[in-house]
Amino acid sequence: MKILMDLHTHTVASGHAYSSLEANINVAKERGLKYYGLSEHGPKMPGAPHIYYYSNMRIIPREMNGIRVLRGVEANILDYDGTIDMIPESLEYIDYVIASSHPPCMNYGTSQENTDALINAMKHPKVFIIGHPDDDRFPLDYPRLVKAAKEHDVLLEINNSSLNPIGFRKHAKDNIEEILKLCMKENYPVILSSDAHISVDVGNFNYIMPILSKLKFPDELIINYFPEKFLKMIKFIK
Repeated sequence: MKILMDLHTHTVASGHAYSSLEANINVAKERGLKYYGLSEHGPKMPGAPHIYYYSNMRIIPREMNGIRVLRGVEANILDYDGTIDMIPESLEYIDYVIASSHPPCMNYGTSQENTDALINAMKHPKVFIIGHPDDDRFPLDYPRLVKAAKEHDVLLEINNSSLNPIGFRKHAKDNIEEILKLCMKENYPVILSSDAHISVDVGNFNYIMPILSKLKFPDELIINYFPEKFLKMIKFIK
């Protein structure tokens, strides 16, 4: 089957990424994607856009170079109550929120505290994806997390960037394998993401694919093969 969607990508607007929106979409087109999601970092990340940026996402066309464009944000989780750094006014034109734990925005906690933070973030009506829950700097109770994701109809992200040998997230491969095994047990889908910070990485899942093959992870539990399922989840109006 073919991956048709990549919803976790960044442009120069995020402050530490290196390509334009147009460059990212051109690579998405080259790689055969049908859906591209822009998800800049939320405003509490150093270098991230001003809060006005997210409201103005309404001007981004719904189709560019033959690619359907979704408007997202990678919001920062700020505390163990799951508070994210977005206000309702700035989410009006955003289709989906990826909620992630990042060291500049949140203190490392215990497994229980970190898991509480992610589960509480899942309760936000715009949060549909938990970003890179694979970093041992934020240890997690994975059985509890997967059950909560299924309960709240939120997807756990399998992040290609986390698996990059030059990456900085700790023990990501082992943690990703545990997430995948638990999702198979629960018969609950995951979403694959590039977390591209440069255009050449858009639609790049090269580090993920060997793990999926090794575990014999079912195609039907990979939401990227079935974009309409995600659009239905977020109640996307074309």
